[in-house]
Amino acid sequence: MFIMRLSSSVFALLCVMCEVLSIALFLRGFFPVPVKSSLSSESKASDLPAEPLTGSGTNSSESPGPVFRRVVIVLVDALREDFVFGSDGLRFMPYTRHVVERGSSHSFIAKARAPTVTMPRIKALTTGSIPGFIDVVMNLNSPALLEDNLIWQAKNAGKRIIFYGDDTWVRLFPKHFMEQDGTTSFFVSDYTEVDNNVTRHLDDTLKRDDWDILILHYLGLDHIGHISGPHSSLIGPKLTEMDDIMKKIHAALISKESEGTSPNLLVLCGDHGMTETGSHGGSSEPEINTPLVLISPAFRRRGGFEEPGVLEQVDLTPTLALGQGLPISKNSVGRLIPAVFEDLSLRDQLRFLQLNGHQLSCLLEDNNPTFHKEDGYELFRVAEKSHGSWMKLYMDGNTSEVLGNIGKKVLKQYLEALKAMSSALSKQLGKYDMYSMIMGMILVLQVLILLLLAMPEALSREAVVDIPLAASLFSLPFYLLCLLGSALHVLICTSAGGLCYLCSLPWVLVFALIILSSALMCALVAMAARRMPTSSKSPTKGSGWTLSELDVVLLVGTVGHTLSLASSSFIEEEHQTWYFLLNTLCLAVFQDVCRKYFSEQEEGGEEESFSSFSPAVELGMSVGSEKWLALATPLLTLTCCRLLRSLNHTGVQWAHLPDFGHWLNSGDHKMFLSLLGALSLALIFLLIQRHCSLVSKIALALGLLGVYSYRAAVGNVLFPWQHSSRTVSKGTVEARFVYVFVLGILFTGVKDLLRAQLTSSAGDGGRLKSRGLWEVYSGVVLLVALLFRAHNLPTLACCLLVQTVMAQFIWKRLHYDAAQTTIMHYWFGQAFFYFQGNSNNIGTVDISVGFVGLESYVEAPAVILTALSTYAGPLLWAFHLLCYLTSQRHRAVMGLGHGSYCFALLRSIPAVFYVVLVTGLRYHLFIWSVFSPKLLYEAMHTLVTTAVCVCFTFMDQDRSGRP
Repeated sequence: MFIMRLSSSVFALLCVMCEVLSIALFLRGFFPVPVKSSLSSESKASDLPAEPLTGSGTNSSESPGPVFRRVVIVLVDALREDFVFGSDGLRFMPYTRHVVERGSSHSFIAKARAPTVTMPRIKALTTGSIPGFIDVVMNLNSPALLEDNLIWQAKNAGKRIIFYGDDTWVRLFPKHFMEQDGTTSFFVSDYTEVDNNVTRHLDDTLKRDDWDILILHYLGLDHIGHISGPHSSLIGPKLTEMDDIMKKIHAALISKESEGTSPNLLVLCGDHGMTETGSHGGSSEPEINTPLVLISPAFRRRGGFEEPGVLEQVDLTPTLALGQGLPISKNSVGRLIPAVFEDLSLRDQLRFLQLNGHQLSCLLEDNNPTFHKEDGYELFRVAEKSHGSWMKLYMDGNTSEVLGNIGKKVLKQYLEALKAMSSALSKQLGKYDMYSMIMGMILVLQVLILLLLAMPEALSREAVVDIPLAASLFSLPFYLLCLLGSALHVLICTSAGGLCYLCSLPWVLVFALIILSSALMCALVAMAARRMPTSSKSPTKGSGWTLSELDVVLLVGTVGHTLSLASSSFIEEEHQTWYFLLNTLCLAVFQDVCRKYFSEQEEGGEEESFSSFSPAVELGMSVGSEKWLALATPLLTLTCCRLLRSLNHTGVQWAHLPDFGHWLNSGDHKMFLSLLGALSLALIFLLIQRHCSLVSKIALALGLLGVYSYRAAVGNVLFPWQHSSRTVSKGTVEARFVYVFVLGILFTGVKDLLRAQLTSSAGDGGRLKSRGLWEVYSGVVLLVALLFRAHNLPTLACCLLVQTVMAQFIWKRLHYDAAQTTIMHYWFGQAFFYFQGNSNNIGTVDISVGFVGLESYVEAPAVILTALSTYAGPLLWAFHLLCYLTSQRHRAVMGLGHGSYCFALLRSIPAVFYVVLVTGLRYHLFIWSVFSPKLLYEAMHTLVTTAVCVCFTFMDQDRSGRP
């Protein structure tokens, strides 16, 4: 039998790479890119239904004429409803608030659907449909929108459209605007020029008469939220600026009004809101509640402030379409806003409702095979018949009160039907590609089982795994499985009409996928059969492996945490689970320390001396006093973790409550934040510099000084001689100053790693490799310090402090093996992920870090910096593990293989769990708001783990053995 021997690190890397491909295939089926009508099948005026008549007369298929002559849409990015309807509206938007309370207007709270990011929200506002959740990823590079939409309908009808603002519109609607000026939405450090570029066109445009629709998308408010949150001192002036713009536009539209022409319409809306930290993307109330203010002389004047009504954001689409005499987009699930048309004749109101109902019923027929059983569809047919009876009376000239009462009854029937059909469509439009999902699930399950079967070999002293190559690729079952998989693929594709993702791929790629799955299945069977004769023996890890109490804690904790997250509440509050597990781990370690130093009688003194920095020796303490430092280490770790829990409240239940981070970021406590930030940077230097060369120490010190200068430049902290906040800048020069030292330290570390590969001496090579890794680690820490918010610098300092004391007094002294140490690093990494303020909500991703030191949006650096900042906790702990295991030269090769394997296994368990979970709960109420974001986080974490395993595999190259 042909056997292929792989090191544990290479084996783990191949498994996790296969897992990434499997999850990508699953996500492609779970988040399908919507395949909807192309531009060749847009709604046309000729497709409109006839006005219902049951008696004699001629049916009319025409729509009532446009209600509004001109429409101006002012879309303020991240405009929360309380910014207009709350106390902030009273203070900073007095004119808009006056129009809301006393003017000719209608006010609503428009609820946006998750994901609350800009591109999907623009799609929803222009198509009336519910974009796919995967659009949160596509938001960075918006393709042209080929779906039937309001902008295309307006252009096709000869409407002249002008756009200024977020260039996402320009990418979505190329060649649709008569005039345009787009500004990038991703450079969040700029909150002045992005809006000035829009406003500078206003005076000239408002004087002209050569346009019908004007769209203005302001970005400054969103950028301020990302930088400093919704309670920043910059929010008030920005809202006042938006209020002045509304006043200018409203005055210009009023001056253009003339008798005999249709009135104009001014729309103020937001695409989404923002959380208390200034971010967005999730489904919390501050993120989904946006204001919608419609201002027009066509409306009755208000007599005072009333609580705004609540509607769906997509309801604006059919309202604007019918208000301008345009067909409603085919894929719209919105229903028109009755208040906008309440002053029209009853006949026109019923006609508008009929057109909206017809469009929804056609969409329901296309998406639901049992559409005729839907309550909304039946209600609509009943309403149409009643409408026909009313039309018969109307055409006969009946003007009695009975006619009005019947008309109001029909109107009510239409509204109930629209509500029911819209609700049914919102549920029906989430379609899944089950074939791709099942194939991805099978592959990811096979990878997990393969990792579990290979555990005894992967964690052995040799750290190698034997793969039965002959059974996998040259056996009869393999060929039979390939034949069966190909036959099933043909059968599924021909029966499903080729609508799934796999059916659209070239046959070569599909066949490669079938070969991979078949080979994995045969390898699993062969490895399981090989384990059968030894199944009665106890599992071994090297020689004589037994489960210690700590192993039990680590095993039960990891599996128990994964299983506990089957509930949406546990996913929302997952950080609490990791905090509990970390506390449990510290108590278990404390017990081990007590057993070693106080229960067991040791002979011969210390077993080994430190190979590197020893805190006890440097502090002038005796070697025996180190047991007290070891005893204090778990308690110190518990103290740090408890303090960090109060720094950033995350999750859902308590995220809105003030935390220590909010207190630090308030303007009154900037001096305290400055002092805390300086102390944190000083502690970071003391903990990191001990591994660096003299040149790198100088670079690190200057780089950390540059970090503080950057934070002072952007207004987060103060210099000692600075007694008040100065003018805030972008801090571009200061950030680039830090980048220079980051690159210098990284270059020094990489140079040592390359020299280690060329050195013939094992001792010199090991020292160079260890020093090079620590240098690279120091450069990464400096970069993370630059990216972290000022109030999060203590989190980074505590992370390094815990790593240092645990490495010196726990992992070395208690002789934990590589597997135990890896699991502990993994737990700490997960906990520090949440200590940063992250959660399983897309809204906690801080995208502002992607623009530190940049003067314009550059996609690749922005994505890398954002990912590094978000996953700084897991990455720093994984990198520290790599440095620590490499420094243990007597077991570095074995340790690196064990560490890489454990990372792959620890990532595979939750990945498989969530893939199976979301498949079973794909129709759950919280599938898009809770489970889908968590699945995306798990996919991204798996990708990060792949990068970690690549580093482990690269460093695990000394298997030939040096003399």
